Amino acid sequence: MPQGINISASLARPGDKVVINGAIGDHGVAVLTRRQGLNFETEVKSDCAPLNKLVKEMLDAAPHIHCLRDPTRGGVATILNEFAQSSGAGIRIFEEALPINDAVAGVCELLGLDPLYLANEGKLIGIVPPDEADKAVEAMRRNILGRGARIIGEVVSEHPGVVTMKTLLGTTRIVSVLSGEILPRIC
Repeated sequence: MPQGINISASLARPGDKVVINGAIGDHGVAVLTRRQGLNFETEVKSDCAPLNKLVKEMLDAAPHIHCLRDPTRGGVATILNEFAQSSGAGIRIFEEALPINDAVAGVCELLGLDPLYLANEGKLIGIVPPDEADKAVEAMRRNILGRGARIIGEVVSEHPGVVTMKTLLGTTRIVSVLSGEILPRIC
């Protein structure tokens, strides 16, 4: 880590933006379908990838990133809950902003899974100050592993330690910590 960079799950602050580098749930669905011998018209491939160069490019563009993690175990929901609980701030995500490939959404709908809790191996979640969020997303999009980068939410002062999602229907739901395991330990 370069000198002067301080990234910690406890540093999320109201006003910060939640960024992700691309579609969620691909790895979890790829592993699940292969393990269970499920065949669908569209094959879902794992998103395994090394993220070190992407992180360096993000830090070059946005050196004050507050939180940064890969959403492997427990998926996006679990990591966001860790950030919210560690920082004592609320996090609000927007369902319409979540990048989910159609094939993953279809498998989740068919099997009753929530893509927010599925494993990801080539994705990262960042909490970035508002004045650096667009710069971070632009830097991510220049890298092949960040072409689907976007802002998916924000850190808020309401509901400290809790993650909520504004749904497509205009309602708000709590995105709780994962209970049990959707998939056994993969790696």
